[in-house]
Amino acid sequence: MDDLLLARSLFGTTMGFHIIFATLGVGLPLLILVAEILYQKTKDIDYAVMAKRWTKGFAVLLGVGIPSGTIAGTQLSLLWPGFMEVIGTVMALPFQIEIYAFFVEALFMSIYVFAAERISPAMRILSLTFVVFGALASAVLITNVHAFEGTPAGFNIENGEIVNVDPWAAFFNPSFFVTALHVALSAYMTGAFVIASIAAFKMLRTKFDTAVYNFHKKALMLSLIIGGIFSIATAVNGHESAQLLHEYQPEKLAAAEGLFETQSHAPLAIGGYTDRETQTVKGAIEIPWVLSFLAGNSFDTVVKGLNDFPEEYWPPLFVHTLFNGMVLIGSLLILLSIFGFIWNKFLKKDRFPKILMWAIVAAGPLAMISIEFGWIFACTGRQPWTIYRILSTENSVTSATNLATLFVLFVVIYIVLSLAVVLVLLYYFKRNTVMNDLARANEKNGPLLSTNT
Repeated sequence: MDDLLLARSLFGTTMGFHIIFATLGVGLPLLILVAEILYQKTKDIDYAVMAKRWTKGFAVLLGVGIPSGTIAGTQLSLLWPGFMEVIGTVMALPFQIEIYAFFVEALFMSIYVFAAERISPAMRILSLTFVVFGALASAVLITNVHAFEGTPAGFNIENGEIVNVDPWAAFFNPSFFVTALHVALSAYMTGAFVIASIAAFKMLRTKFDTAVYNFHKKALMLSLIIGGIFSIATAVNGHESAQLLHEYQPEKLAAAEGLFETQSHAPLAIGGYTDRETQTVKGAIEIPWVLSFLAGNSFDTVVKGLNDFPEEYWPPLFVHTLFNGMVLIGSLLILLSIFGFIWNKFLKKDRFPKILMWAIVAAGPLAMISIEFGWIFACTGRQPWTIYRILSTENSVTSATNLATLFVLFVVIYIVLSLAVVLVLLYYFKRNTVMNDLARANEKNGPLLSTNT
């Protein structure tokens, strides 16, 4: 591997690891807030226990998300000095505000965790609302840098110098709102389906119609409803994202669909793989005219093909597979949530079919895989540019060599951290079971959020 590929692999691995905790760090607080509101409204102790248990899990994930995010920020400076020179001049604002957003999240989460028994119900809900806001703002501000990379604005480069800098124009770049919304919707969707996976797995291993079974069933239905709402919203937002690509990064859209020739009434290619030699998507199912409609809300929309661009500007063609993976998983999540809701609410069945339950168990990991696909697609699909059509990745990278040792060491660190997270969560929830939490919460004046051990 050459130094450029090593630098990309190192930073890509760091982001692939961090994005797990960042996504759950945005998605879980909303679930906790909803559970807390339901408890205050219904006084159903199950929802209070849900809020408690999800908060404890969130705290563990946050403990790894913070250092992994710090590592990512450090690697940006060390591995991509050319990129950070532009960002430091033009887009320093989101980085600075993000610190305050994280401060708000951490402060109010501390209040909720350590003072929940001593503050009023309204203050508990308000604290969680600020946690949700801080987590979302932190993610949006950081992701806005990525939006800026794809649709740069607010500066010019003249004779190699950055001039005419307008930080707010850079901040509110053309893809800011769509990208920010996509981050929020997909994180809420993923957080909900991760909870749904755990609840479904526990239901499969718990005796039917017991207090613990019914607890997990409530958690399942709550997360399926939230996950379904946000999975549908994510799909709608994905349509807007495709239109942005059509307008601002047409070669990325062409690579995503394996389209080589510019045409109207362009077909949507589902599945298969892109063959550079034959310039076709082999094994794909083509739906006539649909890509043109997705790109411009009209079947007459002309979609540019890859052959309209120099080949050195082509993104890697495997992004077609990533794009299809996102769409396939997103469609499955929508179907699962709708079917589960209908089965429980309208058909009023006591038990879910086992095949549905196992599909829901798989939904959480699949949702996270979809997040990984989306992140890789977004960044790899922009290649060979770090800042689209302005700064190439080749001109952004550090001149340092011998990155292979760092790459191996960081991979080992991420494996150790992953194992540590899993072991800590298993240990904690083994010592603090749902049955114990329910018994403790049902005690007269018993504390709801303190641990059993």
